[in-house]
Amino acid sequence: MNPKTLLLVYSIGLLVASNFFMLCAWYLHMQLPVLKKLSLILVIVISWGIAFFEYMLQVPGNRLGHDAGLNFGQLKILQEIITLAVFVPFSLWMLGEPLKWNYLAAAVCMAGAAYFVFSSGFSGVE
Repeated sequence: MNPKTLLLVYSIGLLVASNFFMLCAWYLHMQLPVLKKLSLILVIVISWGIAFFEYMLQVPGNRLGHDAGLNFGQLKILQEIITLAVFVPFSLWMLGEPLKWNYLAAAVCMAGAAYFVFSSGFSGVE
């Protein structure tokens, strides 16, 4: 595996992990009974604490992706695809939400977005 491809693999791994922390920071306080009982300001502080770990993964993930040859538009679409890919299982498992047809429709739209943003290729992976 060439070094740029390895950077891209590491980047995607970090972005997947960062998205899990992001979703926990954004939504878990509405689901967990222990957090529901806390004051809003305390929940905000806890969410910021969780978000710290998101940024510890997201910032190097984006940097590695850029070093692998992704431009900023490609990084953003990749991040949105990863967000959707992490959100669906997260919402099923952690939030108890049912799988809906619109998640599939969103995935199709994201596939279209990925096609357009990556159709010109990128300088990293050959």
